[in-house]
Amino acid sequence: MSNDVAYPVFRTPDPALALRTARRLMEFGRCEHSEVSAYAELSSVAEVRRMAKAMSQGRFCGASELDEFEGVPFEDQPALVVGVEASGLPAEEAAFEGRLPVEWEVWNLPIGSIEADLTAAIGTNVGLINWDALQWPAAPEAGFHGESKHAEVTLLFNTCTRELDEPTDDHTVLVHVRSAVFDGRQTNEPYAHWLAAQVGLTVIGPAQLC
Repeated sequence: MSNDVAYPVFRTPDPALALRTARRLMEFGRCEHSEVSAYAELSSVAEVRRMAKAMSQGRFCGASELDEFEGVPFEDQPALVVGVEASGLPAEEAAFEGRLPVEWEVWNLPIGSIEADLTAAIGTNVGLINWDALQWPAAPEAGFHGESKHAEVTLLFNTCTRELDEPTDDHTVLVHVRSAVFDGRQTNEPYAHWLAAQVGLTVIGPAQLC
């Protein structure tokens, strides 16, 4: 279980502006080993096809019932359920029956490799970009000692929660800090406010558990 919390610091209907803002915050903590991952939920075959043309990297995984393939060898399961690259997507529409939404994802890529392409391609689909392995600096004057393990930035597309379960018409930037609860209160919340302020942002909502 993760031990970080994420605070919303920016919200806009403009995906390009959301990306620029998220990058500004990410660059404040970027270090040599920082990476980027991304995810999107595609609710129609047309959107799967469109994403496959727009994104040269990533894997597509179709939905399946919880016990649908229990006892079935991995190699005998449908390729779309196991996960395929764009070139391996089924050509026939029937292969997508019962497999929507299709998830698209990439993991642990170099920063700058996919963010702009996904932002341009996301459309009305729900998704996210997550930058991790960042390094938040210390601020001794404010009592903060720096953070690396739980230092992340997330850009949410068309949703406002990390669970991607609340669709919206805009996009939200989150800053992550280590969770530190004392007497029911997140004592690291001031650190999130401090980090946001360093790049001209402010915390605009409650913490989200990650």
